[in-house]
Amino acid sequence: MLKNYFRVAWRHLRKNKGYTFINIAGLATGMAITLLIGLWITDELSFNHYHTNHSRIAQAMVIQYSPEEVYNGTVVSVPMGQALRDRYSHLFTKVGFVGGGGDHLIAVGDKKLNATGVWVDKDFVEMFTLKLLKGSAASMNDPSTALISQSLATALFGNADPTGKTFKYENKVDFTIGGVYEDPPRNSDLSYSKMLLSWDNKENHYSNQNTNWDDHNCNVYVQLADKVTAEEASARIKKLPAPYIKGRLEEAMVYPLDKAYLYNEFKNGKASGSGRIQFVWLIGFIGCFVLLLACINFMNLSTARSERRAKEVGIRKTVGSLKRQLIGQFLLESVIVALLAFVISIGLVALNLRCFNIIAGKEMTLPYNNGLFWTLAIGFTLFTGLLAGSYPAFYLSRFDPIKVLKGTFRVGKYAGLPRQALVVLQFSVSLTLIIGTFIVYRQIEYAQDRPVGYKRDGLFTVNINTPELAQHFDALREELLQKRLVASIAGSSMAVTAFYNNNDLEWRGKRADQATTWFRNVNVTREFGKTIGWTVLQGRDFSRAFATDSNSMILNEAGAKATGIANPVGETMKFFGKNYTVIGVVNDMVTNSPYQKIEPALFLGDGYISTITMRLRPDQPAHATLDALKPIFAKYNPSSPFVYNFTDDAYFRKFQDEVRIAQLASVFTTLAIFISCLGLFGLASFVAEQRTKEIGVRKVLGASLFTLWGLLSKEFFKLVVISFFISMPLGYLFMHKWLQTYPYRTALSWWIFALAGAGILGITLVTVSYQSLKAATMNPVKSLRSE
Repeated sequence: MLKNYFRVAWRHLRKNKGYTFINIAGLATGMAITLLIGLWITDELSFNHYHTNHSRIAQAMVIQYSPEEVYNGTVVSVPMGQALRDRYSHLFTKVGFVGGGGDHLIAVGDKKLNATGVWVDKDFVEMFTLKLLKGSAASMNDPSTALISQSLATALFGNADPTGKTFKYENKVDFTIGGVYEDPPRNSDLSYSKMLLSWDNKENHYSNQNTNWDDHNCNVYVQLADKVTAEEASARIKKLPAPYIKGRLEEAMVYPLDKAYLYNEFKNGKASGSGRIQFVWLIGFIGCFVLLLACINFMNLSTARSERRAKEVGIRKTVGSLKRQLIGQFLLESVIVALLAFVISIGLVALNLRCFNIIAGKEMTLPYNNGLFWTLAIGFTLFTGLLAGSYPAFYLSRFDPIKVLKGTFRVGKYAGLPRQALVVLQFSVSLTLIIGTFIVYRQIEYAQDRPVGYKRDGLFTVNINTPELAQHFDALREELLQKRLVASIAGSSMAVTAFYNNNDLEWRGKRADQATTWFRNVNVTREFGKTIGWTVLQGRDFSRAFATDSNSMILNEAGAKATGIANPVGETMKFFGKNYTVIGVVNDMVTNSPYQKIEPALFLGDGYISTITMRLRPDQPAHATLDALKPIFAKYNPSSPFVYNFTDDAYFRKFQDEVRIAQLASVFTTLAIFISCLGLFGLASFVAEQRTKEIGVRKVLGASLFTLWGLLSKEFFKLVVISFFISMPLGYLFMHKWLQTYPYRTALSWWIFALAGAGILGITLVTVSYQSLKAATMNPVKSLRSE
């Protein structure tokens, strides 16, 4: 019997090639999208799972309270981390430190390159279970030792064993390579790091010798002891910082590594249960909806053509077929379609996975050798086939054989209602996705177009990566200006797109409720403001004409407002124990997240600098200027290649995650519309075929082409209009709630919804019009004769 089922199913599919193609194409596209989304979600949910102990690792955090807000920070003080190690060994089996970051110059002989590295200790390496290919984690006990990744080892030494060999770090100190570790995958916090430098090295003295509880400058990770949860540990260490922090309230906690990536938003000191996980839910829902749209196509076309198979059902029932046998027959047909679609979808995924990885910023592969993947995939395919074929199977198996064989069977006046409801559902989903994607892009553009408070055009930076470059900064500056290669040049402790330091400031009349007001602090040379193009609102800018400016400070607007002093110019304020005179107030600038409010900031006229910021001359080609800069930088920094970063590029990288999600959503939304239109095309084709005789009669009686087009199109037009009124409020509610997570956000303008509705209506009419016009232009003599 099963063999006969297959034969009949295959015969039916071959006989109706057009509709079979539409069903298979729609299902294959939907399944391919679902597979891609499944791979993406798996990659997201398995973030940091590369590390064997991931479920026992947690990150130390601090909670800082102020009247305006409660702040959860992942950057903590070194003495707090040391206290966790010394006093709470019953809670934590390991406590690991990590600090620094960014690109560093390393050299082996004549070979020089930049590599990202961090300072870590042995506990950190052992905790994160890096897969060492050579050497051992114990080597990190030696302060002059470093571990390097396999890719860096290949870049430096080729295929030779680098263990025991040395490299020079930033032209300062030599490190001995104690081991080589496998490059972690991209879905790991350590994927960016190509070298791990010993925490106890003298170059890291600012951190490893730091005993100031107020100075938060490192990250600390802990490995929880058996049967100890992060919540229990947090309750035990909560009051740890209190005795050492004066004038404000600070608490300690640990947060599971498995949650740190996806559930990274906090409210009132506690995890809110949201964060990047919202994007996972968003993309996951899109995948489910796209697959549902493909299944709807199958259901619609199968039930629409029910009258074509009515006689087959009647004869089968007459000769003794049971209802369950008919259901089995029709379900088998849908499963065959699903299996064919699955084979095609695997091919589509394989062909497009590389492009998908580029858009998503992933390194995903199809797990061909994973038995669990194939089990789930086949199960998913069977489920899809059964889902898509369930309604047609039960619908067709209910036909009365006597009425069918007598020719008195009619599907009924309301038989088309389920199909119409499914079409409305399809386009409601598609239109909601269009609205959502449009608003996501609008929010990104809104933030990108936000006034940043300085001039990004032509601005670029060079890291001070050797002592020689730091020593020769003034000479370098003079030569570049003398040769008119740059319009201006300045030094600072941080690039203008990344003000990450956060510290306390003392001023006259500071109230108790201002004790937890933090300031981004940046050391700058006198030309910094002129170079980036800030605006002085009160007082004056730094100047080389004033020798006292090494003891001067400039506040931004938010900083001046935070002090509560109407005109702070001339005030003396204390920062890290030193008195500074405020000489000016400048406009607010977007230096961190473009989606968040501007934070208080202060600029100091003394201290170390680590970044050179330059502005290109507008009257000179950029590439020619950069070529001319190379030999000059080589003269003052001979041990390093000339590496620069444009501020525009650094700024737009801040939108990277949102842009990727928006691109994924737009791709999937486009394909969802394609699937919907594919089904609509098949349905319109069937409707036109059903009404061939009616169209012929109307043409003979003088109906115009436009009248016939309207006759066949108005039904679908009405369905799309209904979906418009369903999706509009849904889209508004969902996107309004999503936008509330951004303090700086775009408005939900009415024209967005109108444009989306007009777009989907236009797509529908184009899809339906082909079949409508084809039927309307048919020779009526031929259509009536065929009847």
